[in-house]
Amino acid sequence: MEIKDAIKKAKNNDQKAFKYLLNTYWDQVYGFQLKRVENENDAEDITIQTFSRAFDRIETFDEKYTFSTWLITISKNIHIDIIRKEKHSIKHALSRTDDEVFHVLDETPSVEDKLITEQNLAKLLRDIKKLKPHYQEVINLRYFQEYSYKEISEELNEPINNVKVKLLRAKKLLAEIIQKK
Repeated sequence: MEIKDAIKKAKNNDQKAFKYLLNTYWDQVYGFQLKRVENENDAEDITIQTFSRAFDRIETFDEKYTFSTWLITISKNIHIDIIRKEKHSIKHALSRTDDEVFHVLDETPSVEDKLITEQNLAKLLRDIKKLKPHYQEVINLRYFQEYSYKEISEELNEPINNVKVKLLRAKKLLAEIIQKK
């Protein structure tokens, strides 16, 4: 899939296109933020928020520009917003206040979701334990406690779009761990 095709499909809420764009640009956005904030967890949080906001507003992307530049701009703006919020309240430093919900994924488990749940449970749990705690938590809530995205969002006190991006990222990292064996 080419970037231009993926963007067009993403504008039509194609889940595979969102996943492709996330996988293609994750390292670039994460690396950019890691240099700025010098903290892996903060860089990861900002990167998750960047993709959440980008996917939420993908229809506003102008093809005259480079997609990576657009993502980096969103990432910079999110970082600036966080710094401003920290000046006012540390409690709200990493949360968004708008109630918009975008539709990257539907509420039903995908084929990938079903494959993950069909894995040998003990082996899968050992592999999940290798993930960072916030990824472990989102996988646990989605696949073992069978929470909806909305319920996970409420449980973690995070926007639904952050939950969706974290889950995509967690599944990718888990797949990499499983493939290494």
